[in-house]
Amino acid sequence: MSRDIPSGFAFDYDRAFSRNIGWVTRDEQQRLRRARVAVAGLGGVGGAHVLTLSRLGIANFNIADFDEFDVHNMNRQAAAFMSSMGRPKIEVVAEMARDINPESDIRLFREGVTDANLDEFLKDVDVYVDSLDFFVLEVRRKVFRRCRELGIPAMTAAPLGMGTAFLYFSPTGMSFEDYFQVEGVAHEDQYARFIAGVSPAMLSRQYLVDPEAVNFKERRGPSTGMACELCAGVMGTNVLKLLLNRGPLRAAPWGMHFDAYRGTLKHTWRPGGNSHPLQRLLIALIKPVLRGR
Repeated sequence: MSRDIPSGFAFDYDRAFSRNIGWVTRDEQQRLRRARVAVAGLGGVGGAHVLTLSRLGIANFNIADFDEFDVHNMNRQAAAFMSSMGRPKIEVVAEMARDINPESDIRLFREGVTDANLDEFLKDVDVYVDSLDFFVLEVRRKVFRRCRELGIPAMTAAPLGMGTAFLYFSPTGMSFEDYFQVEGVAHEDQYARFIAGVSPAMLSRQYLVDPEAVNFKERRGPSTGMACELCAGVMGTNVLKLLLNRGPLRAAPWGMHFDAYRGTLKHTWRPGGNSHPLQRLLIALIKPVLRGR
């Protein structure tokens, strides 16, 4: 990432992203160039999001993360290499994005997203891409709430098994809070509601071969590189559609889950969010699993 550019090569934006033309027009490519995307969390999906969007030609980012790379990140995180071990994820991902597009304007929030910097993190942003760790639900709620207040579209793509579950929250549609309904709920039960809301179809549950690998008390669970890359592909496509106004996006309570292992795509519709009867049943089934029963 820090290597010198070989002689005879010079960066040129139009040439670098010329192979996008055809799927987007030249005018649309320039619109992508001017857009600004906020990405919170640069682990499994977050790093892949930034790199995928950079290759799409998006040149402006606000990115946030306070963590450093460790060996257990190697199986799924786009910027995890032995050369990046122990380094801040935010620095490595920013370097990689600038190595794709040296003209990138990247604002770094090295302490992660906090109450103190939330508005600055969302400043000038056209769309928010959520990739926060599963267990930081309170921070996630604050970011989605503030996006809605500021009129910023917000999207999340969860890596599940060998697939991805996607949700889009329009500033004028159903809110994150109304969909997940975790306000006033016991801390442990909030996670059950979040899992059920993110993945109403629960496509990956059938091929979990070692249930003991899921341990919510220790805040750990299995994840694959394939799922993270699928998240980035789905997210990048929907960011493109949103920024270029390429037709309507199905916002929550609609959701989409694609599982590559099963070769299955499901669109879900849960009016009322987690108050929907199917969701209440799913939450009841998830709660014992979280309690280790």
